[in-house]
Amino acid sequence: MQTSSSDIIELPAPNHSGKISVEEALLKRRSIRDYTDNPLSLSDISQILWAAQGITGERYDFRTAPSAGGLYPLEIYVASSNVKDLGNSLYKYRPKNNTLVKISDGDKRQDMSNAALGQDAIDNSSAIILITAVYERTSVKYGSRAERYAHIEVGAVVQNIYIQSVSIGLGTVMIGAFKDDHLKNVLNLPADEQPLAIMPLGKI
Repeated sequence: MQTSSSDIIELPAPNHSGKISVEEALLKRRSIRDYTDNPLSLSDISQILWAAQGITGERYDFRTAPSAGGLYPLEIYVASSNVKDLGNSLYKYRPKNNTLVKISDGDKRQDMSNAALGQDAIDNSSAIILITAVYERTSVKYGSRAERYAHIEVGAVVQNIYIQSVSIGLGTVMIGAFKDDHLKNVLNLPADEQPLAIMPLGKI
């Protein structure tokens, strides 16, 4: 898919130090499904995405979450609906240059809620993080263990998003109940890319 410069959003640089300790964030971590109407900032989105899959190495492209063999089968998408300076659209995150690439226009909450069996947290959110996997990236090295490794990796990413959300005053919840084919259609995913988790975000 070709993209124009207008479809690429440069995100603010993420902070590498927070206002609360890791221990305090762990203590306060909860699955939160109710959010206020206050909009998220582009910095909020950048911080969450960096926590999920941000680059942490200078010489090598190490990321914030571990990946078997450094093969990184996961992809991260953002569906924006109430974010300052970000249109209501679906975007794909590019960790290497900390940018978003627009995939499609429009508020996706209703479609995603329908795919996820009508869960209110999606309808009430200001943005939605979606995590998918391309298992073949890992299976070329690890064969049948690839699916297991990708699922371990998505657990690490989900926890990173939870902890980062606590530290910047956001609420989120991991949703794994959805109709796979329906969600694939909403995201326009290729056949070899599978949805694994939905995480609505909002101010609390």
